[in-house]
Parts: sequence; C-alpha cells; structure tokens
Amino acid sequence: MRVELRLNCDHYKTITLAKESKIENIITRKEICEKMILIFRINHEYVNYDYLITEDCRIDLITFYSPEGYRIYQNTAIFILTKAFHNVFSLKPKIVIEHSIGDGVYAEKFNGNIFTLDDVKALKREMKSIVRKKLPIRKQVLGTEEATKIFSRMNRKDVLANLKPQKMEVFYCDNFYDYFVSQLADNTALISLFDIVYHSPGIILRFPEKKKFELKRKFDFPQKLFLTHQEHDKWLKILRVHDVGALNKAVENNGIIDVIQVEEALHEKKIVFIAEQIWRKNDVRIVLIAGPSASGKTTFAKRLSIQLKVNGLFPRIISLDNYFLPRNLTPKKENGDYDFENINALDLKLLNKNLQELLSGKEVEIPKYNFISGKRERSYNRISLKEKDVLVIEGIHGLNEKLTISIPFNQKVKIYVSALNNLNIDAHNRIATTDSRLMRRLVRDYHFRGYSAEQTLERWDSVREGEDRNIFPYQENADFMFNSALTYELGVLKKYLVPLLKKVGKFCPKYSEAKRLEKILLHLEHIQDNYVPSNSILREFIGNSIFKY
Repeated sequence: MRVELRLNCDHYKTITLAKESKIENIITRKEICEKMILIFRINHEYVNYDYLITEDCRIDLITFYSPEGYRIYQNTAIFILTKAFHNVFSLKPKIVIEHSIGDGVYAEKFNGNIFTLDDVKALKREMKSIVRKKLPIRKQVLGTEEATKIFSRMNRKDVLANLKPQKMEVFYCDNFYDYFVSQLADNTALISLFDIVYHSPGIILRFPEKKKFELKRKFDFPQKLFLTHQEHDKWLKILRVHDVGALNKAVENNGIIDVIQVEEALHEKKIVFIAEQIWRKNDVRIVLIAGPSASGKTTFAKRLSIQLKVNGLFPRIISLDNYFLPRNLTPKKENGDYDFENINALDLKLLNKNLQELLSGKEVEIPKYNFISGKRERSYNRISLKEKDVLVIEGIHGLNEKLTISIPFNQKVKIYVSALNNLNIDAHNRIATTDSRLMRRLVRDYHFRGYSAEQTLERWDSVREGEDRNIFPYQENADFMFNSALTYELGVLKKYLVPLLKKVGKFCPKYSEAKRLEKILLHLEHIQDNYVPSNSILREFIGNSIFKY
C-alpha cells in the first residue's frame, strides 16, 4: 500500500506499507511533537492516531501552524478548560465561553456567579493535570435518547435545546462528554501551552501565538474592545437572546420581527450617539473609519453621514484608493506579489499634504488612481471644505496614526467597525467573529463580485493575515467602536450560504472548512430576509439596500 503524507496541504513524504497498519506505526510521537500535529484527515474525514490503514490513501497531517490547526488547538484548550471546570466544580455552576479577547477567549460562570483568584489557580492546576495524563479525545456518535440522558445528567440544557432528531457527534474524554462544532485534537497532551488570566467577573483562557508556539509574557488587555463586547452582551439581555436556541424560539414563536426591530434600533441609537459626540467636538474636521473585511464599514459610513447631517455637519467622502503609489513603487510581499494592503503602498506624503491644505481652507484636486495601468491620473475633481464640512475617510489603515500623522489629534476622530458576534450555539460553542465575517463575505462575493465560495474560502487566509498586520494591532487607537454584528443575521444568510457551501467540491483544499460552516448553520432556523430593513448593515451583503455601493 502507498500512503502519501501531506503536512498542512503540502506533500511531506510517501510511505509504502507491506500490510495493514495503524497511523501510530508510521508516524512517531517525536514527529507529532516536532511538527505539532494535532489530528489526521483521510478522505475529508478526521481520524485519530490509532486509525487502521487498510488501503492506498492520502493522510493530511493538521498542525498547529495552519489556520485549521490553530482553531483546533483553541477549541481543544476550551474543551480541556470545560472538563477541568466540571472536575473542580461538578455540575453547578456552568461555565460560558463568551468571546475572543486579545490572544484568548473570555469566559464567565453562568447566572452572575463570579470567578475568584482561587478558582483560577484551581482551574489551571486541573488543566495541567489533564494535559499531563495524556488522555485520548475521541469522537462518539450518540442517538437522541442517549444524548438526552447524558446531557440531562450534566445539566446541559443549552445542548439539549439544539438537539436534532438525528444522531449527534460528541467528544468523549475520561468519562466527560461535550459537544463541539469544530474538530478537536487527538490527545490532551498536545495542548501543552496555555494560561488563565483573572479578569473579574470572569477569566481569560490564553493561547500561544499563531506563528510561533509561545505565549507573550505580558497579556495586553484590549480595554475598549472588551467594553464593546460587554455592550453587545447588554443588547442580548434586552433582546433576551443569548444563544441560538433562544433565537430559534423567537423564530418559532413569531417573535423574530420584534428582535430585528429592537436590534436595528440599538444600532441606530449607537450611530446617533457617535454622530452627536463628533458634533460636540467642535474642532473635528476628519472622521476616519476602519475595520476588518465584511464588517459593514460602507453602510456604517453612509448611516453615520446621515446622522452627521442631522447635527448640521456636511460629510465629504475621500477614497484612499486614489492615493495608491504608482505600481513600480508599490511594496512587495515575500512571494513577489504586490502588497496593496501595506500602508506604504499609499502616497502618505501627498495624502497628508492634501489634508493639511483642505483644513487650511485651500481648494485641492483629489488624485485619481488607474488600477489597470497602475498609474496616477488627473481627476479634475477639486474640493474645498466649508465651515461645517467634515471629511469622511474609510480604509483599512484609518486607525494607524502614520496615515494622518500631520493632522492634530483634536481635528480627527477614529472609528473602529467590526462584527463582534456574541451569540453562542451553546455555553461552550461560540460563533467566532471571524466566521461571522467570512459568511457575510461569502454571500457578498458571490452576488456582487462574481466569486464562488471556493474562491472566497481560498483567499480568506490571506485576508486574515492582512488584518492581523494592518488592522487589529491598531484597534485600541479608536475613539469610538461600533459593533456591526446582528444577532439574527446568520438565520437570514443561511438560505444563501448553504447552496454556496454545498458547491465546494471534495477536491478543493477548503472542502472541510465549507463543511464546518455548514455544521454551524445547521443549528439555525431560517429567517425571512424581507424582515430586514432597507438601511440595515446586513443589506450590504444580501442586497436590496436603500444605499448605493
């Protein structure tokens, strides 16, 4: 038998076997540790270290250093945390994994119970003990009746609320059961690096850095981002929707229209607040809007512009796309491709010169960039700022002080926009902000940019790398943060997404990713898109918006 081993989708080596053999006989524990191999995949199905190979096959070795592997590491660390919590505190209270924060995830005890420093020490000790024991983690298929018995005994009503009539895949480790949407690692020993930080009333489970397997010594707590998450959590309390089960009940009980109307009103209330704060700052002449892909920045900018007008201010929009340097001066990536997301791909000198001239009352001709020729052209578009005019600049570098270094702080406001989803499938399965944005982008790219789901999925890792470099390090520079997430949005997006994801072929490297997203959507009931207001941020992705893009 011939067995091809692939490391993170790249050929690693080919082995010839004389007879049937388990994976553990062809890949050593030393290799697993050195390469940080977390799990194996054959024919798009995850298999464990003790899997028996009976025919020619290709085995994908999923390591920590791949985006898929990093997610598996995170979820396995969360699984070990929930097991440790169960061991230390038994059935009461429950732990709820809330949202990502910094290089980790924030968690709280259910029903307002507060973590203590002693709790943190006990959990850390127990997690380390579970890792030291090198316990195998195995997937098990349960019938509805058996799953109901197990999770009722564990007081997991949140899991039971999502239980479908068909069989349920769960993970089992040392007499502990839990449900996870994503795949977990083969063994607890593989999750050797983590930390728990106390942040009352909860805790933060920290993960190693993506590119190098190490923890930063000092935890940089993103205070503004955390408060934005907490604000959204208050919104969920107003909506009485904390997880997918509650959202589905609102659909079934015809309460979803009320949920949509209240949440859209909360969005508008926040936009009104930001506009009024800008109006109160008499010196502000420039509004900078930035955020990661598919955050709804364009719709936010348009709705903010309306509220600025309500306050007697008149927005003038400038596109940073027209300030690109000629292509022969554009920085390049290591692989030789042009790096258009690099801030140094912009003519910062010209931009700051134009902004200074506009703020001093001069008339300026805004440049025009020809993306086909890669050269700047004359636009003959001359603008000037009147007394109540405000420049609105949207772009990925808006929070980077280098972009507008010549403009005094009192004359500009920076706004960070992102879809910070706080809705969970259940207490231990959060829907990652990254997944929410990816699903928005899949729908938008297909309907408005002509890209298939395969193409969007294959480009997503590169998009994320750009965000990690150019956006997330600067998010705490924002004067205001706007959370564009809508609790109900995945229920609306589902009818668009499922057919797109089903078209992703088995030979596509992102087939498993498509199936993972499908699995998330399985938990959600359909929500009719005619309930979505015409000015909603969600309309930027599904169409029929009142705004032109």
